[in-house]
Amino acid sequence: MRIQWKLLSAAAMLVALSNASAQPVKVGIIAPFSGPFAHYGALFKAGAEAYVAQQGGKLAGKEVQFIYRDEGGPNPANARTLAQELVVKDKVDYLGGVVFSPNAFAVAPVIQESKTPFIVFNAATSDITTKSDYYVRTSYTLWQVTVPLAQHAAKKGVKKVVTAVTDYAPGVDAENAFKAEFAKQGGEVVESIRMPIRTTDFAPFAQRIKASGAQAVYVFLPGGPPNLGFVKAYNENGLRQAGIEFLGTAETDEFDLQKFGDSALGLTTAFHYSAAHDSPANKVFAAAVAKVNKDAVLNYATVGAWDGMAVIHKMVEATGGKRDGEKAMAAIKGHKWESPRGPVSIDANTRHITQNVYLRTVEKAGGQLVNKEVQNFGPQVDHGLTK
Repeated sequence: MRIQWKLLSAAAMLVALSNASAQPVKVGIIAPFSGPFAHYGALFKAGAEAYVAQQGGKLAGKEVQFIYRDEGGPNPANARTLAQELVVKDKVDYLGGVVFSPNAFAVAPVIQESKTPFIVFNAATSDITTKSDYYVRTSYTLWQVTVPLAQHAAKKGVKKVVTAVTDYAPGVDAENAFKAEFAKQGGEVVESIRMPIRTTDFAPFAQRIKASGAQAVYVFLPGGPPNLGFVKAYNENGLRQAGIEFLGTAETDEFDLQKFGDSALGLTTAFHYSAAHDSPANKVFAAAVAKVNKDAVLNYATVGAWDGMAVIHKMVEATGGKRDGEKAMAAIKGHKWESPRGPVSIDANTRHITQNVYLRTVEKAGGQLVNKEVQNFGPQVDHGLTK
């Protein structure tokens, strides 16, 4: 009887262990799936699912279960509630996503207390990663892409610039980054304009820029409708004709690019990714995303999610698929890999991605507008955390 009981106990233990090993890795993704910024959610979903599909449907031999939650827009209280639900109720192993920096700040205490790694796919304010030991970022920061752009403008002989940014944390970061670096290079910011986040009419701001006497305008706007509105105002109010150069970051994002038409030709931006980037890794990325969602656009949101899952892949390998936030975070510090954007790594101190930043101009290729990379500024850290 004892032998039989021991055999039954051993069998039960094996079943329990088998069931435990069969448990999927749960990844909660917080993103806008409704409202004017809903395209971010769709692109995060496409990028994340394409990465897992490219790995044969598993990460380090573990099934992956995605759980999606809608942050809607800039709503810190809602983002925090969603994170709490995903951690407590859904018992996710990892979190990812978040478009808006205020939402990321609100989530920080949740992940710090629960020791849940959170991979930021987009939110771009520098000090987000300082708010929790469990933040990793695979997107970019405004300091990272703006510092080399300010250096470029100065080298071209531009002496006077107006900054025009959306008035929230990333916009303030963008303004501060450009002003600080441009001053170092001997340039002058003659006016700093902060535009309300709900702005739809950019004509008054364009008129102020035109009257400023500046040679260029440095711009930061959140992705989506504001980009179209500002570029329209830039052209219709004669800034281009007046020789005021456009210096941007993500304003010619691939999601909106074709909507601009020829009015976007020649616009200059500095950014970490272009769908036109010529590399084997980018071709693999494009093919994988097309298999998951043939309508998905390749842009910074899609690649941020793809690389976010590459980070989670490394963490799953390191932990054997078990929930261990500290071990997962230790494994990713200093990790290097080849991204669709080029060679990247996670800075061991800031937990932010180090990556090339490219000078891009809008051109036509094959009848389509593209962000053509015309110069590689080389690997850039988050200058906002190292200033």
